[in-house]
Amino acid sequence: MPRLALYLTAPFAAMLGIAQPALAQDARPAGPPPAGDRVTIGLGLGTSADYEGSDDYRLQPGGILQGRLGGIDFQMRGLNLYTDLIADKPGSRTQFKLGPVVQVRLDRTGTIKDPRVAQLGSRKTAVELGLNAGIGLRGALIPPDSLSFEVSYLHDVAGAHRSAVVTPSINYATPVSARAFARLSVSADHVGAGYARTYFDVAPVAGPAVPLPAYATRGAGWKSVGTTLLYTRDLGGEPRKGLGLFALAGYKRLLGQFADSPIVRDAGSASQGLGVIGLSYSF
Repeated sequence: MPRLALYLTAPFAAMLGIAQPALAQDARPAGPPPAGDRVTIGLGLGTSADYEGSDDYRLQPGGILQGRLGGIDFQMRGLNLYTDLIADKPGSRTQFKLGPVVQVRLDRTGTIKDPRVAQLGSRKTAVELGLNAGIGLRGALIPPDSLSFEVSYLHDVAGAHRSAVVTPSINYATPVSARAFARLSVSADHVGAGYARTYFDVAPVAGPAVPLPAYATRGAGWKSVGTTLLYTRDLGGEPRKGLGLFALAGYKRLLGQFADSPIVRDAGSASQGLGVIGLSYSF
C-alpha cells in the first residue's frame, strides 16, 4: 500500500487522500505547546513500506496537521484524527488525555508491487472508531519536558476486519535547543482475530502455481512493537510560530504469528522503516 500512513507525524496527506495506515501510529508534536488556539500545517516527502510487512518502499508526499481550537487539541497521524477534550489546569504538572479517535485504514487496498501478494486480492477500506486516553507528567527530568503514557482503542465499523486494535504507547518530549524539540515514542499494537485473518492469512490455492503457501493465524495477539523519533525546528523569528522544519524516522518489528505469515516471511520483511522530512507553518 503505497502511502505514508499511520506512523507519520500527523500526515497532511490525509487531507489529500493519499496517506496509508501502516505507519501511523505515533509521532506527535514535541515540546510544550503554547497556550491558546494554534494550528500547524506542513508538507514534505517521505518513504514507507508498500503494505504492512512489505520489503518494497515508495516515495510519497506526507506532512503534518495539528493544533488546538476552542480548547480542544487535535492531531492527524496518517489517516487518523486524534482529539483531547480534557483541558488541563494552567501550571499543572499532571496532564490527562481523553478523546475520540477516527481512523481510515487503507492497508492493501491499492496496487501492490509484489505479484505474489497482489494475487491474494485487495482488502476493503477499514473505518475504525474508538477512544484515546492517557496521563502525562510535565517536568519529568527537566522543567520543559513531558513524559506520557497513552492507550488507544479502535474498532472497525466498516466490515473490513471487524475487530479491534489496542495501542499502548510511552512518549517523551524535550527541548533540544531554544528553537528545537525532539519527541521519542515507543508503542505496541495488539490486534483482534479478524485483523489477523484479514491482513496476514493466506488462503489455500488449488492448482500447480501457488504464489504463497497457505497460512492461518491463531487469533488475536501482539502484532508489532515500534519506535519513532520526531524532530522539529523553528526557522522564524518567534518560537512555535511561522516557518519550521520537521523530520521523522521510525522502525517497527512484526512479531510472532504475524512475522511468520508468508506475506511477511516469504514476500516481505518483519522489519519496517519509515522516514519523512518537510517544512511546516504555525499560526
